[in-house]
Amino acid sequence: METTKIVLFKGKRIRRSLFNNEWWFSVVDVVRVLTDQVDDYTARKYWNKLAQRLREEGSEVVTFCHRLKLEVTFCY
Repeated sequence: METTKIVLFKGKRIRRSLFNNEWWFSVVDVVRVLTDQVDDYTARKYWNKLAQRLREEGSEVVTFCHRLKLEVTFCY
């Protein structure tokens, strides 16, 4: 079963997808909400810089994959 939806957090949208009974959330959307970024572009730049710093510190939390498309239906 695969389901995609929008969830609201603090009144802002976060894309998510249900895959193999696990919810997968858009990191950029979460960063945008938690850091009060004005749009997806600045949130993506913020995440890219944070991921770069984590990799430089040797953290294995961040993978080396590029962005993946997260298709969602707009449901509120």
